[in-house]
Amino acid sequence: MLDWGEYITIADRYQHKARTQDREDLSHTIILSLADAQLKLDNNGGGQLSDVSMLRIASYECQKYWRQIKRQLTILSLNNELNDGDGIELIDTVADDKAIDLDAWLDARTWLLGCPKRLVVIASKRLKGITLDNKDKCYLQRFRQKEQKSLV
Repeated sequence: MLDWGEYITIADRYQHKARTQDREDLSHTIILSLADAQLKLDNNGGGQLSDVSMLRIASYECQKYWRQIKRQLTILSLNNELNDGDGIELIDTVADDKAIDLDAWLDARTWLLGCPKRLVVIASKRLKGITLDNKDKCYLQRFRQKEQKSLV
């Protein structure tokens, strides 16, 4: 015989383990699983489900619930708005490979303002593929050594 009151009591003990919006669903799932287990036991000529077995069934249903939640894929659309309320969509926050990195550009610009003019000429020669003469190579080598000492 099915003891629905006992099943509801067991389900109430476990429903708090689910998300708030899913608590009633988990409770109903537990109740139905307990009733199904009792019917199977009755069909096989057994007696009543013990309290321990009912708790184990309820625990298993909670575990099954969380496994199902973890396996669900959460797919976001790039057209969704951010939660900050400014109306900015996710697509607007994606980095653009062709965009100029303003911070790096300003740092390089600032560095070039304090850089020796001869070093800029040497850099432009290297950029154009012009081979450096011996004086330029020595100057570049001395500058690199000086900068490396300041980093250490």
